[in-house]
Amino acid sequence: MKYNSTISKEEIEKMPIFHYTGNIVVVDNVSDFNNIKNNLFEEKIWGFDTETKPIFNAGDVARKPALLQLSSDKITYLFRLNKIGLQVDLINFLSSPNFLKIGLALRDDLHNLRKYQNFEPAGFIDLQTIAKKNGIEELGLKKLSALILSIRISKRQQLSNWEADILSEKQIKYAAIDSWITREIYLKLQNND
Repeated sequence: MKYNSTISKEEIEKMPIFHYTGNIVVVDNVSDFNNIKNNLFEEKIWGFDTETKPIFNAGDVARKPALLQLSSDKITYLFRLNKIGLQVDLINFLSSPNFLKIGLALRDDLHNLRKYQNFEPAGFIDLQTIAKKNGIEELGLKKLSALILSIRISKRQQLSNWEADILSEKQIKYAAIDSWITREIYLKLQNND
């Protein structure tokens, strides 16, 4: 299938807004992490993203990611890194070439994750690279979602406080969508080859 290379804001606004209905697990303590960590090694393809509390003042130091999102076809895990840190099993997963982690504009995400502990990322695929190979010029997640999946996603929660003591329902849904969508776009483009 040939995809359009660009899309207008007006075209996107006519598309149905996407609502994630999959299972979401917020992991905000080490005990919960230990209960689910082995599940990461049972799936081969994961959608990946991170969220960091935004910086609004020029003098502020860049923060570590507060949230790491991983989505399979069955579940999305939201790891509250600001509460549990980057656990050894997460590092092992992120360093393994045996599991594909699909993300968008990965350089900053991976650089910032390495602020917790230096590790060598492996198995990562950047959607922007695949989109370019398919002749797509629009490389943001909102436009890629519209071009490839014909859905509209909201980016309203992007600049919210990801270090909040409790994440809002809107933040949780937003975070789940961001990682789930990357996996879906990847699979659709792979089926296109």
